Amino acid sequence: MKYLSTLACLLTAAVAVDPTVDLGYSKYKGVKTGDVTQWLGIRYAAAPLSDLRFKKPADPAKTTTVQAANKHGKVCLGTGQAPNNDTFKSHSEDCLFLDVYAPSSATSKSKLPVFFFIQGGGFVSNSNANYNGTGLIHAADNGMIVVNFNYRVGVFGFLTNGDNITANNGLWDQVKALEWVQNNIAKFGGDPRHVVIGGDSAGAASVAYHLTRGGGKDYGLFVGAAAESVSFSTVLDIPQSQYLYDGYASRVGCTGQDSLACLRSKTSKELQAANVNVTPLPGAKNPQLFAWNPVIDNDFITEVPYDAFRNGHFVKVPVIIGDDTNGGTVFTPRKTTTIDQVNTFLHDQFPLLTDDDLAVIDDLYPNPDESDCPDEGCRWRQLSDAYGQMRYMCPGLTVNDHYALSGINSSWAYRWNVEDPAQMDDGIGVPHTVEVHAIFGPTNTNNGAPKSYYSGQKNAHAVTVAQAYWTSFIKTLDPNTHKADGAAEWTTWSCEKERMLFNTGGETAMEPIAANLQKACDFFAEIGPRIRQ
Repeated sequence: MKYLSTLACLLTAAVAVDPTVDLGYSKYKGVKTGDVTQWLGIRYAAAPLSDLRFKKPADPAKTTTVQAANKHGKVCLGTGQAPNNDTFKSHSEDCLFLDVYAPSSATSKSKLPVFFFIQGGGFVSNSNANYNGTGLIHAADNGMIVVNFNYRVGVFGFLTNGDNITANNGLWDQVKALEWVQNNIAKFGGDPRHVVIGGDSAGAASVAYHLTRGGGKDYGLFVGAAAESVSFSTVLDIPQSQYLYDGYASRVGCTGQDSLACLRSKTSKELQAANVNVTPLPGAKNPQLFAWNPVIDNDFITEVPYDAFRNGHFVKVPVIIGDDTNGGTVFTPRKTTTIDQVNTFLHDQFPLLTDDDLAVIDDLYPNPDESDCPDEGCRWRQLSDAYGQMRYMCPGLTVNDHYALSGINSSWAYRWNVEDPAQMDDGIGVPHTVEVHAIFGPTNTNNGAPKSYYSGQKNAHAVTVAQAYWTSFIKTLDPNTHKADGAAEWTTWSCEKERMLFNTGGETAMEPIAANLQKACDFFAEIGPRIRQ
């Protein structure tokens, strides 16, 4: 009898997670692909339709039959996507789905660390939908779980009138998915007490918002964070939100006191037809690059990010934060030729910039090709450097500063400077969030990776190095624990202001921040709160 009892315990301990997982509200049957099992298209919240449109996410409806988790859920509708059948084949308002990737050997007792990835897209699209977590799991020696998910964007995620529409519903979707992880990830072999959040661009901005949510309260949803290109855009206030709401409602044909009821009565196609970027922010000449931004609602967001970090209102967990050498090239007009064009572009993105501010920025970024002017595009590089550092690089470095000033000796900074020949030939240099292809692995990012990142190519080793640092951080909250052989020791950010430099071919070294970059970042940190960054 004792033998049978012992045998039963051993069998229980050794049994891997079944591909069919019971979540209480539904059962989902995943697919085993080699040594990784994937569950695709799990509904983590109710379909945000009809009366749930423009509201916080609700619990998913219960189902009685086993749901096939063998294909991705539809991606959330984005701003500017045509309201036609091609769009609706892959996109929908009904989009609150997530994917789970886990080692097939995982058991309910494995308690594996979890990487929760928040995709980017400027809060107007899901730009990294359906990235495959298999490469990260393999890089971690099958020692982690990856969760990827969709969240509402554009009008569906960030429309508010400051009254009867909850602000920042796209961010609340992220919270709902994080809460889902807390409630369910153990059933896949994960440890809900060891969740590391990560994200790129707007996903990295989301990481910053989760760190500062509710004035920096720790809600116990994560223990670390990794952010690729933290984005500090113009955070909207309620009057700006009302202004954008009125413009959108008017385009749909919903005006007056019953405008919200009217909007909720429209079809997705009718709403999508008006979901275009045509309204400049008050004071701007042209629409900003990304039509919808998070809003200070005194709930999720209580102050602009620069103020939140400066005031110490953030969760004190280990973080990796960094950026790419040429983060502004893919956003700025290549034909930028005059100072007026430079200033107009920057002012459209940040309408509270003054003429004096713009004059300082012009001085901080002297045109490297002045001898080429007035040739068309001679000030593109000047503008792309200014915009890339103002919106991405300097915010990330400033966040690292405030972690160090708070006595948190567990923040790491980096610059991704891995040059791909095709991107260099195209003139974009080392562009925005390109390192994400290395972190996930080039075969796992929907065919978007640079060719030089693939096996046997020039930058294949950079992939190995990046994955080792990131998986080490996810597993141990320290990028050095399982770093690649020969890779540099990644020292924490401190008053020495040194960050990891990732170079072509996978070479790594610590580098100090250049004096001209520090001068620019000091200026942007000074004016950031005033221009609502």
